[in-house]
Amino acid sequence: MIKLITGKKGTGKTKILIDKINDAVKSTNGDLICIEKGSKLTYDISYKVRLVDSERFNISGYEAFYGFVAGMLAGNYDIKEIFVDSILKIGGADFSEFGMMLEKLDKLTGEDTIVIFTVSADNAELPENVLKFAD
Repeated sequence: MIKLITGKKGTGKTKILIDKINDAVKSTNGDLICIEKGSKLTYDISYKVRLVDSERFNISGYEAFYGFVAGMLAGNYDIKEIFVDSILKIGGADFSEFGMMLEKLDKLTGEDTIVIFTVSADNAELPENVLKFAD
């Protein structure tokens, strides 16, 4: 299952994501992953969440991101939620490619794993294949 937290820069998306992560720590019975570009969330989220810096693994582009997530899920069946901060900084600003990656990721995760992204864009800017995942 895919969910998006959308809004322009400075609208509090990361704060919402941090709250969702910390709430999930209390209620989820599986593993939690947070993927970000850089390591700015280190002190904001629980130590129980695996924090992954996309730069450390040289992830750039949506194909590389999809492959990385697919590999994580293949290696750990206990992952219940994946949180991704600033996906456009990791994958790029091509909304069409982003939408195609979301479709593939939605099929991969099904109902077993929830993936929540922050997207620095208004809903009006997003194409239909991306917008259908917005909350």
